[in-house]
Amino acid sequence: MTATVYIESSVISYLASRPSRDLVIAARQAITAEWWDARRHQYDVFISTLVENEISKGDPNAAQTRLALVDEIPALDITDQTNALAKDLIALGAVPKNSEDDALHIGIAAAAGIDYLLTWNFKHINNAETKQAIAAVIERHGFLCPVLCSPEELGP
Repeated sequence: MTATVYIESSVISYLASRPSRDLVIAARQAITAEWWDARRHQYDVFISTLVENEISKGDPNAAQTRLALVDEIPALDITDQTNALAKDLIALGAVPKNSEDDALHIGIAAAAGIDYLLTWNFKHINNAETKQAIAAVIERHGFLCPVLCSPEELGP
């Protein structure tokens, strides 16, 4: 059975953005492009309707480029379960109150039984200080927490 990956919006943004002069951002862009080209096909990949909504914002040409990248990727729906997970992630302090969409990304991936949540969001999702709290909330709802990781961390 092939492992599953939920691709969060930040990954698509790094993939589609113009090359940056900032060394850290440029490195993340290169790592993302390498993962996308060389490793993405090793997994069953998913996005969500939330990802589609987020990447469709901003400059229309850039949004069109981002949306074209995910055109063939199945989108998971936002359900009552995902909303309940997101609400508890915030209510129990695993994700900050002003980060509802970040909590929803986690809830979508967890409720769908996804193995990995791929993100460059180190502030609220792939954060060493919050991963344990996030996992505890997810498990409290009877789900396994997806591995929260960056493209750099996923794959050989």
